[in-house]
Amino acid sequence: MHRRSFALLGLALALAPTLAWAQSAQEILAASDRVRNPGTPFSLTNVLTEYRGGKPGDRMVLQVYSKEDTASGKFRSLVRFVEPPRDENKLILQDGLIMWFYDPEAKSSIRLSPQQRLMGQASNGDVVTVNFARDYKASLAGEETIADADRQNHDCWRLDMTASSEGTTYARIEYWVAKATARPIKGKFYSDSGRLLKTAYYRRYQDIMGGQRPTETLIIDGIDTQLVTRMLYSDFTPREIPESWYQRDYLPRFRPE
Repeated sequence: MHRRSFALLGLALALAPTLAWAQSAQEILAASDRVRNPGTPFSLTNVLTEYRGGKPGDRMVLQVYSKEDTASGKFRSLVRFVEPPRDENKLILQDGLIMWFYDPEAKSSIRLSPQQRLMGQASNGDVVTVNFARDYKASLAGEETIADADRQNHDCWRLDMTASSEGTTYARIEYWVAKATARPIKGKFYSDSGRLLKTAYYRRYQDIMGGQRPTETLIIDGIDTQLVTRMLYSDFTPREIPESWYQRDYLPRFRPE
């Protein structure tokens, strides 16, 4: 009996670091979500600009209305196209992992894939608000000192994240989170086949809605590093968002405030 007890104790001690790391990784990821996303319903303006070899090209302006679902912990987002003029008032509705696109001219909505490219290196899933800790299972892959987009070094946790359900934008993500602040610094995003799709840097942190949050994301193509898309966030505004805005049937009646 004593030998068996010692054996079980030894096994428990051997597993304890693994279990602690797994729990810690998910907590780190959740903390980084709280840095990226305000804790109350809000709207923001997202300006996307595509660069090729450092020269600006296509540009898109979106108005995003986001609200966390208290039951699931996942965000719902309504995205309104502001520019270019040909796309004005088109809508993307995201409710959990389900996305719809509405065209006011066609007066119809179609199902969207989060993986589908919206503009440049940005996909549909990149422009809506997401809590990674709800969609991915994280493990702690190590500790690293890495440079951010401004070549400033940060001591980071490196997380290895795998999708916990179907319908997520990416199958796997490598994610670097600053130890001191829980700020996301860098992410590498992979396809189902393991191909690197893009690398993202989070930068230009500002004091917004009760916390320091990134106001810019640089997305670099996984193959051609000369292809870059900048997403610039502004006009963060806390607001009451009607539940009706997140209903597919309401899209034809939506009018921006």
